[in-house]
Amino acid sequence: MEGESSAWLAGGPGGADRLARLIPVALRALASGVAERGGPIPSGGPAAVAALATLAAAGDPGAAGDDPPGPRLGGAVDAGSGEDAPPGPGSGIAGQPGADSGPAERAAGSAGHPRPVDKRGSVAGFGRENGTLVPGGARGRQSGRDATDRADPAVECEFAGAPVAPDGSGAAMPASGLPSPRPESSAPATGAGLPLRGVGAERALEELSTLLAAGAADPADPACAAHLHCPPLAVAVAADVVASALNPSVDSWDQAPVAGELERQFTAGIARLCYPSAERPDAVVTSGGTESNLLGLLLARERSGTAIRPVCGENSHHSVARAAWLLGLPAPVVVACADDRMLPAALADALTALDGPAVVVATAGTTNTGRIDPLPEIAEICRRAGARLHVDAAYGGLALCSPALSGRVAGLELADSVALDLHKFGWQPVAAGLFATREAADLGALTVRAEYLNADDDTEAGLPDVLGRSLRTSRRPDAFRMAVTVRALGVRGLGALVEHCCATASAVHELVTGHPALRSWGPPELSTVVFRPREADELPGPAGDELVARVRRTLLEEGTAVIGRGLLPTGPDGSPQRWLKLTLLHPHATVAEYRPILDAVAAAAANSVAVRESPVAS
Repeated sequence: MEGESSAWLAGGPGGADRLARLIPVALRALASGVAERGGPIPSGGPAAVAALATLAAAGDPGAAGDDPPGPRLGGAVDAGSGEDAPPGPGSGIAGQPGADSGPAERAAGSAGHPRPVDKRGSVAGFGRENGTLVPGGARGRQSGRDATDRADPAVECEFAGAPVAPDGSGAAMPASGLPSPRPESSAPATGAGLPLRGVGAERALEELSTLLAAGAADPADPACAAHLHCPPLAVAVAADVVASALNPSVDSWDQAPVAGELERQFTAGIARLCYPSAERPDAVVTSGGTESNLLGLLLARERSGTAIRPVCGENSHHSVARAAWLLGLPAPVVVACADDRMLPAALADALTALDGPAVVVATAGTTNTGRIDPLPEIAEICRRAGARLHVDAAYGGLALCSPALSGRVAGLELADSVALDLHKFGWQPVAAGLFATREAADLGALTVRAEYLNADDDTEAGLPDVLGRSLRTSRRPDAFRMAVTVRALGVRGLGALVEHCCATASAVHELVTGHPALRSWGPPELSTVVFRPREADELPGPAGDELVARVRRTLLEEGTAVIGRGLLPTGPDGSPQRWLKLTLLHPHATVAEYRPILDAVAAAAANSVAVRESPVAS
């Protein structure tokens, strides 16, 4: 192979061989960074993560040359100049109160609880064995890193994943533990993060991939369960590599011949999944639920030919109101909910009170609880009122793939349009959104002409028009990895993974109900488990909600677990209360892997209350 690897092309003749040289470098760095992190998220909170990135960048010597030393990423100056050199252990960087305190201990102190925390960020009493949170873990973050520590004499800086050279120079080392050479001078930078001269493809991949993995929130760890943020399947990631190498842009046929055809076939299948009995359903690829909800309101506006009023439940996603704003529509009429589901009677009253056309947005899988609105009843109310119905099924829609679960989204086929996300249930890298409509003609609202992309004479000559399949122009072939995944698993195989997540959530809910220190909000309908420390219920006024928030931040800053939060009307007279939630999207995790997370929540709550009641703390 000729030339500098940084300038190699991924495609064309020899492209696969060139990638075969570089991808192993990235994968080794990925593994190193995951081992360095040792848990669901780096410990220490934002300050420690920012310092980790700054130290890694400051340790990059750049390329030797005649230019004078200049600032690098994060504003660090050349380590050899003696000015602003990256600090060594115990230097007090990133707000350290003392030379011997680690980021998790600093976070613990700032959060107001003295519970002992080990150097690697786990709550005392909990550690990691083979990457799993377990009780009694004095090892803390050591799991997965023993071999590295034995082989490498480097001592660790007080930032997760930022080893420092053992020669006492204070030079930051890559997280892989390999010291970087120190040239006499460094490449100047154009500004933070923009070096004038590069370090080469292999080194850039190794250093930044290790950093990204060491500093990531990893949804492949069961303890990372705050959001609708799934761990992607390996087959989907491998397919994405192929798509990235070929780089088709699905805005004209001559840029994406087969990619466009595969997208057409895949979206036709998705449309039929949502609308098995419709005559001419269709679907398009989007960036996710936000874009799909925008499309739902846009098509409703265009179909009505006049001003239209959005109507949605209190449980609806924030993107509904944003879409109305973007489209110049009135703010949505908000309908009351009970048990986080839209009340049909309240919807009927709201539609009766309107004097013009309306589009109702129902939800199949709410963000806070995973609840599904009563879709058949809502559809019938919309039919009687002449209102259009869009269903935000970004979370729950893929229950259609499971015969055992599809009944939970019964009525989805009655909607005029549906939002789906395969980067939730579907296990795709972001972004993987879909928008389906019962009438293919509705998508005509997206038609646009651009001479260089879909000229009339080209279309008349038989070249497919793909520009009108999206609000975007340049766009990745995201349907390719989705199609590869469904071909690999089949619809039923995908449904089996959804079933596993939902079954695991039901079992975790049973653990919550049996836990003496926790209270469940209610049984899950999909894969979201909502709960709250009982300690919070015993505190007066807003103190209970403050405790819930503090427990979440404690576990987050210690790197122990990433847990979600939400407000639900469970307080006195329906006032909002703060709850914790686990959104279980790991398709292979077991119930046993979530028990210690619940115990860690209970322990953090008890510890926080003890501090609050301590005479010293007061």
